[in-house]
Parts: sequence; structure tokens; C-alpha cells
Amino acid sequence: MEKTALSQDASKNQPWAQGIISEVVYFEDQPVVGHILLPLLRLLGTQSRWLLWLTSSRRLSRPWLEQSGLPLEKMVQLRQSTAYDTVAAMEKALQTGNYSVILGWFPQELTVTDKSRLRDAAQLGGTYGFVMYPQNEVCRKSGQFSDIKIHSSLYH
Repeated sequence: MEKTALSQDASKNQPWAQGIISEVVYFEDQPVVGHILLPLLRLLGTQSRWLLWLTSSRRLSRPWLEQSGLPLEKMVQLRQSTAYDTVAAMEKALQTGNYSVILGWFPQELTVTDKSRLRDAAQLGGTYGFVMYPQNEVCRKSGQFSDIKIHSSLYH
């Protein structure tokens, strides 16, 4: 109960403190983090909380982190063996409220149930979460554009 009250108080000063989940769909060969997310990650890095990367195969590059301007002392990376483990770890981390932002890298789009679990956890912890997954090759060949879904409530 106390955690919820703290999250609500924080949300009055910072629009992202309410906690939301956004999906980022990308092509594997495009630098989505550097061009799209880096400004937001830098902003969230100014908070007192940590930045968490949950991955299965991706490894953060220390030189890239140093060049990006992200706070090295606030960066945490956890490697998970399966997408199921990543969903469970992301849900727990979102609930704690210890992180400004959590990026979860997945091999494909999550189920509606998993998305709902993560959304509820983000709201409980007042944390911003990104669900990252690659665009499948069929959509790429058909000419469909990659997609980013960001909730407009952050900008109004």
C-alpha cells in the first residue's frame, strides 16, 4: 500500500513515474536503441534509480555505454536463458520500483497475457518498460514498416 502511494506522489512530478509498458518492434540490422531510445534513456538515467537490460543473447558493450552518455554506475544487465525467464524477471523488476527503465529483449511478440502482467507490474512499481522484439522477415519482405508503439499519454 505504501509503495502505491509513493508511486502516485512521484507521478505528479514526472509523467513517466506512473509506469507503463511500450513495445518497440525493430529490424535486426537497425540501431533502434541509439537513434530512438537513447535520448529517453539518458533522461531516465538522471533519476536515482537503475536502468536494467534483460537479454538472452545481446551483451552490452562497455565502449558503447561510455560513448552513449548513459550512467555506467546505474546500468545493470541480466542475461536470461529463455523468453519465459525474461518475462518473469521483467515482471519482478518492474514491481520493485528500483528501476527507472527496464528493456526486455524478446525473440518475438509477447502474448496478451504476458503484456498484461508486465503492464500491471509497471504501474505497481512506477517503472517504464520497453518490450523489444525484431520484426519478422515475412513483414520485411512484404514492405511493411517497422513499428514503435509509445503511449501518447507521456506527451500530452
